[in-house]
Amino acid sequence: MPVSTKTSRLRKLINGKEFLLLPGCFNALSARLVEQAGFPAAYITGAGVASNLLGYPDIGLASYAEVLQTARNITQVTDIPIICDTDTGFGNAVNVIRTVREFEAAGIAGIQLEDQFMPKKCGHTEGKLLVSKQEMVQKVKAAADTRKDDDFMLVIRTDAIAVNGIEDALDRAAAYAEAGADIIFVEAPNNIEEMKRITSTIKAPLLANMVEGGGKTPILPASELQALGYTLAIYPTALWMSSIKAMQEVLQVLKTTGTSLSYAEHMVSFQEMFEIVGRSSYAKLEKEYGVKC
Repeated sequence: MPVSTKTSRLRKLINGKEFLLLPGCFNALSARLVEQAGFPAAYITGAGVASNLLGYPDIGLASYAEVLQTARNITQVTDIPIICDTDTGFGNAVNVIRTVREFEAAGIAGIQLEDQFMPKKCGHTEGKLLVSKQEMVQKVKAAADTRKDDDFMLVIRTDAIAVNGIEDALDRAAAYAEAGADIIFVEAPNNIEEMKRITSTIKAPLLANMVEGGGKTPILPASELQALGYTLAIYPTALWMSSIKAMQEVLQVLKTTGTSLSYAEHMVSFQEMFEIVGRSSYAKLEKEYGVKC
């Protein structure tokens, strides 16, 4: 699918009446699975990329080039629009300009930028530090001015609740929306009351971050999030944490029994493993273009 089609499709989804669920993918395989499951869009999780690609925690150690290559790998094997977590934009406003150019050129339909100092930290952990509201406003303006496609979405996140409280978060969110943000992401509200404050105050499409197993924000079904006033929700850790659990389980079975056979019912088949990544389509290409002796 052409990049322009993906960006326009994402904007239509955001502006539509249906609540949008975006599972978090962290490599090309997980992105394929999201698309095959029928989701209309996906979200590249920075924490998942750091863990999957590097084995590092989400503390700003994944580089610009590493995240960009992951994004390229994903867009090359999917037709659904993808939003990519690009942390702080990898630096100041000038860095953001390059980030927008390169990720837009890579086929990403939108990026997420946040107002932490670089290196950043996961939004549901402690010890975060913020740049000034004024600096982040300039970064948002730089991003908006740089994109070639007006449908390229800018998801702008503030981590101010954990640092300065809800009032500063709302003030920042309003300023970012005015500066050109398409979607506002107020990270880590601690309860439904704070979520209601956000949705009643900010007049822009709003993103909720559902982090299972210990995140700060209440996990609510899509219908309740929509009723509160949210437009979309990301589930950045669901696939990543589930895959970790599955790998731990099969490793334990193999270690204790000397075989993985008893766990086979929880695995896809050997054939399905290859079909998920399109083996039959490549077999057709080999037949069509291979040398005939």
